[in-house]
Amino acid sequence: MAAYHYKAFDDQGAMQKGLLEGDSARQIRQQLRDKHWTPVEVSAVNDRQDKHKNRHKKPSAYELALLTRQLSVLLAAGIPLEETLAAVAKQSPKTHIKSLMLAVRSHVLEGLSLARALQQAASFPPLYIATIAAGEKSGHLDLILNQLADYTENRFALQKKIQGAMVYPIILMVMAAAVIMGLMSFVVPKIVKVFEQSEQALPWITQVVLTLSNIITDWWWLILLVLVAAGFVLYRFAQTQAGKLAIDSLVLKLPILARLSKGLNAARFASTLAILVRSGVPLIEALHIGAAVATNLHIQQTIMTAADRVTEGASLSSQLERSSYFPPMMVQMIKSGENSGELENMLSRAANMQEAEATNFISTLLSLLEPLMLVFMGIIVMIIVMAVMLPIVNMNDLAG
Repeated sequence: MAAYHYKAFDDQGAMQKGLLEGDSARQIRQQLRDKHWTPVEVSAVNDRQDKHKNRHKKPSAYELALLTRQLSVLLAAGIPLEETLAAVAKQSPKTHIKSLMLAVRSHVLEGLSLARALQQAASFPPLYIATIAAGEKSGHLDLILNQLADYTENRFALQKKIQGAMVYPIILMVMAAAVIMGLMSFVVPKIVKVFEQSEQALPWITQVVLTLSNIITDWWWLILLVLVAAGFVLYRFAQTQAGKLAIDSLVLKLPILARLSKGLNAARFASTLAILVRSGVPLIEALHIGAAVATNLHIQQTIMTAADRVTEGASLSSQLERSSYFPPMMVQMIKSGENSGELENMLSRAANMQEAEATNFISTLLSLLEPLMLVFMGIIVMIIVMAVMLPIVNMNDLAG
């Protein structure tokens, strides 16, 4: 049976939308009439995908981890693949996931393998498809899906941990900016206005703060416009190939950002390579997929070059060692795995080590960011207070 999208008026006259399975569109219309609904539109999921290839949004990290775990559990229980896909679609409360899984099921019923069906859906990452293809070839799809579920869940947990750790620093930065803007826009002008009426020369720090306050008060709209325009131009530049290369090159030259980018990309590359090699994917293919998941284009190009050299007979560790993008410990672990014939195990250990190191480094940065923001805010407030108090102190000295 195929999956069909439908639109119909129910017995109350309200428009209803959803998915139903049937042998034909005619059967779906009959199902709707049996419910005393009036069919308006019935279209096959695959047809709609062909017409609107980008209509179905890709699963989020959480959704991908959840449906992978569901597939793993159901297949391990001995449930046939088409029934498993139908069950996963039925359990999902999200319409786009339900539609996506029913489309995959339709392709499987047409005779395609699960990997090919996922590829036809055009909503799953290359890593996901390659791993499942290797599982189908080896005959251990349930075990491979279990490993893939662990991988996607770990990636999601790391992503949520980073996002959660960034909430407080972001709130602190926004509040600090709001307080400073409030002081400069409303408080400083009213207080310093008293001193402008006297013939006393204002201290230079007071003059600077007052000038900045006047600029913010009078030209806030222009400042906002410039910031928005600059952000838009930078965003559009970052979408181009030249822009991505320039930004990625700059990131690799800045001390803290360089270490962060290298650490995250090394962890992503090692974990991707580990799951693929463990699943039986050939090393060259695994390297190309590992390059695709790298977020920095320069690191991506380095991995692609390494893949070409490995094809010619060079070792992976020797090629990674030539660049400064991968930690020496990780390279040594890969070299040890190549020499001992246990590359799969050493890649897994290297992946765990890199993920732990990247997580610890991010946690350290975020823990330092909070007090630094408080110190920065304190310095700004102190400067404003000094700008207000110095004229008062000078007036008292003159009166004395």
